[in-house]
Order: sequence, then structure tokens, then C-alpha cells
Amino acid sequence: MPGQGSVGERVRNLRLSKHLSQAQLAGTELSDSYISLIESGKRTPTPAVVRLLASRLGCLPEYLSEGIEPEERLHLQVRARHAELSLLGGDAPQALMWFGEILEAVDNDPELMKRARWGRARALETLGRGEEAIKALEELREEATRDRGRAGWLPVTIVLSRCYRVAGDLGRTLALGESALDRLSELGLLGGEDAAEIGRTLIATYLDRGEPAPANELAERLLEATEPEPAVMVTAYVNASQQALGEGEGGESLYLAEQALALHAGGDQAKAQARLRVTAARTLLPSGASPMDAGKALELLSQAEPMLTGMDVAECHIEMARAKVLLGEPASAVSIAKRVLTDLAARPGSSVTTIRARLMLSQALIATSDRDGALTALRATRDELAGLETSRATARVWRELGDLFGTAGDAPAMMDSYRKALESAGLRSSPQHSDIVVKLS
Repeated sequence: MPGQGSVGERVRNLRLSKHLSQAQLAGTELSDSYISLIESGKRTPTPAVVRLLASRLGCLPEYLSEGIEPEERLHLQVRARHAELSLLGGDAPQALMWFGEILEAVDNDPELMKRARWGRARALETLGRGEEAIKALEELREEATRDRGRAGWLPVTIVLSRCYRVAGDLGRTLALGESALDRLSELGLLGGEDAAEIGRTLIATYLDRGEPAPANELAERLLEATEPEPAVMVTAYVNASQQALGEGEGGESLYLAEQALALHAGGDQAKAQARLRVTAARTLLPSGASPMDAGKALELLSQAEPMLTGMDVAECHIEMARAKVLLGEPASAVSIAKRVLTDLAARPGSSVTTIRARLMLSQALIATSDRDGALTALRATRDELAGLETSRATARVWRELGDLFGTAGDAPAMMDSYRKALESAGLRSSPQHSDIVVKLS
């Protein structure tokens, strides 16, 4: 398209289209050799020179410097907002397409490009395209690390940590997540939405690694810091933004100011805190948890439930069913799990949560001595799980499935599930590997 290329290329193309020589374009104010250097990309014109050349070439200065007419730029800015709304509304494919169109059209508008790259990375994460999302986010993080006066390191690090957990790189998850949480602590923001989000990732990662003690400790720390009053957190974000600005962290300061505005306008702090409660409840519900801990978890889940919507509600109800089993109420757990599966049946793209709900239903049915019903649910889970990409996260689910098949009395299905767990973890199955399965939990 006409706007693509460098400043020099645009100057040359317009000059030739108007049949002007370099000397004619230079006039008395410039030299033809200077015009030649600009067109070859060896010199970058100053804003004053850009305005002079634009007047002689019959275009706007913005077109020469950025390759985009003001009207086109406005169109792209509006499209970026629409893409962000699509992403928030759950239409990640549409958002990804629009962000891609913006990146193809933008030549030299750093702010719009950064916005589109950030949106594209989050859309890729939402669509489950983890490797692409990590690559895009790492590029943004490296740029932010090099130039923290302009780019926001904190939000990118929070999302990147979450992506690494899904990819199974738990060491990288903890390294990034803990650095983000430390920064939030420095800024006095442990009671806010960002801390709740990164806290959920870290707690889940500790549980993935079989480390319940730090998971519980972090959950208690963040729940104690939770600030229920939005006005208090608005002030905290404003103060943090000013602190970051004083430290030369311009990009971070801008992000924190935007968070304060969003919170003032009715942001998602309450929802973020509710999601944190669900994750905290998980730390209290390992196999064999005491009725006291299960009761505490159920209280946290009951507090969270009214603030949640969509898939978050399903996750909350799955943990409620788990608590009911541990409290000796498996029939109630069966009812909850079936209701979750009915709700998920109407939602596209819910396979991972559906698998977790089926596993929970199977566990509850086993507790009610309904072996046949449990095996039916487990076989349906096996069929769905076979369609997922292999990863350590998938391996953990296969291992859990094998455990439940064993409890239900289907030894061949149990061993087949363990074999698939090993394969998903990148190991070739063989008899001597059978003891490795336990390490996938």
C-alpha cells in the first residue's frame, strides 16, 4: 500500500509521481544532496524539514513521517478499540484478525503498534496458541526491560507467567510471577486486581509442583491484603503510578494510572478477588484434606460465587463439589458436577474445564459407590482428553484419570492412562517407567 516503506521511500515515490527532480524538491532551503540522503535512508529529516517537504509534495506531514493519513490513523485507532472490546467480549478470533490488520497497516506509529502487538498476544493466549503467545510476549517483555521509561514491564510479565504455566514451564512461571509480585508489593498493591491475578498463577504453580505449603502461605497473604473498597485501591494505584513515574518507570506509571481509571469506572477488582478465593480454596482441598479445611474452602467458594460469571463459575462449582466429597456429602457433589456439565455443554471451547468437571463427577460417583456411572464418566473423559495437545499439564490429567480408573476397578484403563501420561510428559512408555507417573502430580 502507498503508506508502507520508509520516510525516504515515501518522499521519493511522491516526488517521482509529481515529476520533480531532487533539486526542484530541495528548493532554496535544502540541497539536492540532502534530498538524496533522505531518499536513500541515510538521513532522517527533522520535523521542520518534514513539514517543508510535505507542503511541496502536496501531502500531510503525518503521511511522510508515519505513512498514515490522519483519517486512516483515526480509523486504525478505532479498530484497535473494537478489537479490544471483541477480546473482552470473548471473540478472540475476531480480535486476532483485527489486531493483525492493524499491524499490517501501521508503518511508523509506535504507540498504535505496541497496542496492537499487546492485544494480539493476549488473543493468541485466549485461543490456546501458547507458543505464539509466549514468543510475542517475550519480545514485548524484552523491549520493556530495555526501555522501562516507555514500555510497561509489569502487565506483560503477569500474562507471560500465566502462559508459561499453561506450557508446563513451571520454573519460568515462578521466576517471572514472583518478580511481578515483588514489584506489586513494592508499590503497595498486594490488595489489588493485578496481585490477585498473578497470585492465582503462582498458587496454582506451587500446587502443580506438589508444594502446598508455599501455596497456602501465599493464599493467606493475599487474602489478608485484599482491599474490598474500590476507592481505597484507586488511591493506591494513583500513588503507585506516581511512585513509578518518580523512579523513571514511565511505561509502568501509565499502566498503573490506566488501572486506577478502570477501577474508578467500575473495574473487575471484586471479580479478581473472587477468582483468588477460588484458587485459595484449592490449596485447602488436596486428597485426604480434613473436614475442617474442606469447610474453610467451601466458605471461601461461597463468598466468591456471587461475583463470578462464565467459566469462572464452573471452576468455582467444581471446587465446591470437591469440598462436598471431602465433607462426606458425595450425593451433593454429584448434583453440582452434573449441573456444571449441563452448563458447559452450551459453551464452545470449554474442553479443559469439561474434562475437570467429568473427573470431579467420577470421583463423586465413586464415593457414592456408583461404579458403573463413574466408569461411564471416566470413559467420556478419556475420549475428550485424547483430543488435547500433549504437555505436562495434559500428563497430570492423564495421571489423575488413571488414578480414578484404578479406584473404580478398571486396571487395563488405568495402565493405559498412565502410559498416555508418560507420553504426554515426553517419555516413552515402558515397564520400568511406571514409577515415574507419581512424579507428574
